[in-house]
Parts: sequence; C-alpha cells; structure tokens
Amino acid sequence: MKNFLICINPAFSDKQSIYNLLEDLRKGSGITYYGSEADLENVPGLIQPMLIPASGIHIDCILVFGGDGTILHAKHYALLTGAPILGINLGYLGFLSESVLPEIASSIEDLKHGKYKLLHRMLIKCQLKRNKEILHETLALNDAVIYKAQNPGLINVRIKAGGRYVFDTRCDGLVAATPTGSTAYSLSAGGPILAPEMMAIVLSPLNPHILSIRPMVFPATERLTMRVYGLHKNAMLQIDGSNLSPIEENDEIMVTASQHTVSFIKLSNRTFYQILRKKLHLGK
Repeated sequence: MKNFLICINPAFSDKQSIYNLLEDLRKGSGITYYGSEADLENVPGLIQPMLIPASGIHIDCILVFGGDGTILHAKHYALLTGAPILGINLGYLGFLSESVLPEIASSIEDLKHGKYKLLHRMLIKCQLKRNKEILHETLALNDAVIYKAQNPGLINVRIKAGGRYVFDTRCDGLVAATPTGSTAYSLSAGGPILAPEMMAIVLSPLNPHILSIRPMVFPATERLTMRVYGLHKNAMLQIDGSNLSPIEENDEIMVTASQHTVSFIKLSNRTFYQILRKKLHLGK
C-alpha cells in the first residue's frame, strides 16, 4: 500500500502532531498522502489534493484519525474510491477503530506487507418519500433515525415490512440500524447486539408509550416502510448522526439493505466478542 487518503476529525485540537507523525512515516517509504483542501493549507507539500471522483488516483487505504463519528463521515470517501478504512482512535469509545496513534507506525508496516484482513460491512439505503415522490435517498453505515425533534409530545409511526403491517407505535422516534450500528444508538435504545457479519436490520423504538413494543430484527431481504403521523411540528430524519431532512405529516421512510458495502481493515486477531468485552465492559 502506497497511496493513503487522510481524514482527520476537524475538531481535534492537536492536528500538528498527526502531520508530524505522517511526515516521519513518509520518509524513504514511497508513501503518498491525499486529503482535503484544509489539510493542504495546513501542511503544504505533505498532502496532495484529492479531486474525487475525477482524479483517477488509486487509493489503497483511508486513514481516519478520530472516533466513530469521523469514520461514519469517511464512508463517503470509501464508497467513492472503493478503498478500505483503517480507523485510528482519537475519541472516546472508538468501537470501529482498529489502531491508536502510538501504534500507527507498526500498523502502516503491516499494511505495506499485506498483514491484514478485510471486513465488509453492510449498508442500508434510506429513502424519504412525500406525496409519492422520493425527496432524499442516501446510505447509512450505522443507522437511520426518525426523531420527534421539536414536537412536544410523542409521535406516531406505522411500520410495514414488505408491505405487510407490523405495528403502530407512539414514541420519541425510531432507529433502523445495521449490524454495525447495533452497538451504537440502537443499543442505547435497548436494541440487541448483532455480529457485524450478519445481514439484518434492527428496528428499535425510542421510549415507546406501550411497553410491549420491543426492538425487532428483520432479515436484510425485507423492505421496511415507516409512515410518520400525528405531528404538531416537523420531525427529523438523521443519517449516521447527522440531520438529513425534516419529516412532515404522513411522510414515509423506506429502509432496505444496500448492494454496496464498506470495507474495514483488521490488523489484530481480536474477535468481535473480545472487543465487546473491552469497549463495552460486557459481562463485567
């Protein structure tokens, strides 16, 4: 691996330490870094411009310096380039990260010598439909969230799977999560943990009015439709933690498994269950 796309959490206060480390790793290695305009201005000569998708440059790997949120934003570059992601954790939990800053030199050496595996993570396609017209269509690595936003009370959501009625719920919202996202917001809402190699979609209601409404797991072959009604004000559709669009009365949100995936680099022999025990203190 020689060509690396660099993504750094813009809120990280000590970017210069990362630039210095990247400069040291580049010396005599033949490595080339590509990145954003902001990085070009900060360290001219270290990082080359990346004009996606028209550049024609083959990216071998995307180095993401940050937490899980930064990795979620980097999925855009992974989809455009087809390159796998290596997360270097600078945040708190770093559940999607495989390395940390002090280990980056050895991680790069492992990459250069092919000592890694690729894990392919499922994405979901989310469509916002209003009056039979699709207003937005996007992909999520973690989740699509319907949230009540400024509504003072609960909102109503009617759920169908493959056109078949499942249930109605009054709630603060609803999380539709991938197996990757099952350890994020969905888990906080009481949803189950799914192994990342599974092909499934988790629906986790947020604070449902009726306690018998519980999270459900659907096969990835299912087409899920959620119609939102009973709004006093617009609700909000969030994709991977970012607001995408207001939701109006009787809007429908459709979620299906995407044919696209995002690849992650795995360097260690740690199992998913070891990561759960370490990161989430599972069973302690």
